[in-house]
Amino acid sequence: MNSILYKPKVLFICTGNSCRSQIAEGLLRDKAGDIFDVFSAGSHPSRVHPVAINVMEEWGIDISNHTSDSIDLYLDKGINVVITVCDHANKVCPTFPGDVERLHWSIEDPFSGWDFNNESLDTFRETRTIINNRIDEFVKSRKNL
Repeated sequence: MNSILYKPKVLFICTGNSCRSQIAEGLLRDKAGDIFDVFSAGSHPSRVHPVAINVMEEWGIDISNHTSDSIDLYLDKGINVVITVCDHANKVCPTFPGDVERLHWSIEDPFSGWDFNNESLDTFRETRTIINNRIDEFVKSRKNL
């Protein structure tokens, strides 16, 4: 088995860093945390949404200790891949120094308020599935790197 001395740093970005980017961070860490260092941030960070925490727990992934961070915290961290998961974040995302790969996944925001209800749970589950499929494609495309 190859030991990885260097792990590329992947940063997921959305506006509030409360839902989509948090789900993406949790999924990529779970699937390929041995290959990538994974982070998430927002252009206007708030807090991790309780429904995002819940739907990730359904899959055995704990994001309850994640924090909602500003993009600015990562500008000088040597990020290798920036993935925006919402259109607004794609528009306002700053230029990261160095040779940074930029990807954009336009994923609808599951946020409809901070309340926890069955309707929001279903919407978050759909978002989780969409992001999971994108993560699988992302990991598969990098298996030979």
